[in-house]
Amino acid sequence: MRTQLIRLVAAVAGATVLAAGCGSGADRPAQGGKAEITLWQQKFTDQEDAWYKKAVAAFNKAQDKVTIKHVIVPADTWDQKMKAAQAAGKAPDVYTVNYSKVPGFARTGVIQALDPLIPADKWTGLQESVLESVQYKDKSYGYPMLVEPSAVLFYRKDMFTKAGLDPNRPPASWQELIDYGRKLTSKDVAGVVTAANQIDMAWSSWGLQWNAAGHLPISDDWSESRADDPKYKQLLQVYQTLYQEGIMPKQPLAPYADANPLGQNKTAMMICGSWAASVLLQDYPKLVDQIGVAPLPSFDGDATKPTATLGGWTLVVDAKSKNAQGSADFISWLLAGDTTLLVEFFKNTKFSKYSPREAVAQAISGDPAVAENPWAKTIEDQVVKYAKAEPSYDWAVSLAFGKAIEKALQGKNIDQALKEADAEITDLIAKNKLAGQNS
Repeated sequence: MRTQLIRLVAAVAGATVLAAGCGSGADRPAQGGKAEITLWQQKFTDQEDAWYKKAVAAFNKAQDKVTIKHVIVPADTWDQKMKAAQAAGKAPDVYTVNYSKVPGFARTGVIQALDPLIPADKWTGLQESVLESVQYKDKSYGYPMLVEPSAVLFYRKDMFTKAGLDPNRPPASWQELIDYGRKLTSKDVAGVVTAANQIDMAWSSWGLQWNAAGHLPISDDWSESRADDPKYKQLLQVYQTLYQEGIMPKQPLAPYADANPLGQNKTAMMICGSWAASVLLQDYPKLVDQIGVAPLPSFDGDATKPTATLGGWTLVVDAKSKNAQGSADFISWLLAGDTTLLVEFFKNTKFSKYSPREAVAQAISGDPAVAENPWAKTIEDQVVKYAKAEPSYDWAVSLAFGKAIEKALQGKNIDQALKEADAEITDLIAKNKLAGQNS
């Protein structure tokens, strides 16, 4: 969830591509007698889209039996288009999925296991914690491509200096974040910009939920709600204080995933995912020396406790694909093959994302271009290292907690907001029969 909103850029262009690609059956022969495999890729940044197009073209050129039909789908129409295609029996063979959805799709039979289709040696060298994100009942249903932390603190060093703050000492605790924010807020500049609506707060605060209580607002086996834990009060209080005191703007300057307010001199601190680095490097090169990066502050200032979750993207094979082996062969070629191809992806995205595959990570570390991102190492060592995997339970559970934060932000009694979230999650567990599904 944490990267999806930024993907809305150029949705109209993506829709045009989709219109040209929709309606082809997965088993339809392509021209020249090759079997056709359909790939649906969610619309990402222009750089990422260009990489996919180039990779597909290279694959097709090297094959004599199959060809990939590449379709780019805007993020805001993805669910609608996918449901319609599945209902019509025309779902794509291969498609992009963020990690948090993989276990649920596997559990409900939407996608199929890749272990029997991709050779065992191709799975070696993958970071274990990331591999677990695409597994269900000890089988792997996606091949990990990248990870990106959902919450990082970007800040303007020049604004810190002007406010009398040490530009080399960013806030480490939630109280310091508030104190710094007060000093940095002015008529034209917000002290901090962060998520400001229930949807964005639902997923961007996953790491903070871990930090506040040491757990998420549902038990590990999904059998009971834990949203009423008193430890969550401190988290909601931070949001309430930031909003009520005007430290964060009353009207959002941009969606949570948008990095532009920092570059446009509209905020002194910005909480965003690691992908913000690519935007800042690409669009605001003259400001790079004035931008600092740090882990998102924790409740007690302990930087080894999680404040972010690790999201990312993978490719899966639809359960009803007529060419499952060919589809898996493409995934293996793209993500488990030549490291040069993937290094180019990370280079194109300014090394604002991280590879969970050891061979790729090593190749990246030896590439001189990695120095172009002065924040990459800090994010890797201080954020990625301590981040938790995104939760895989129903989105409605996350949204229930996001609603509680939004209510607190708007001034509602925090105890009551948490009580209502607890009741809603309890109801969701019962209605959706979640208990035990994560065991």
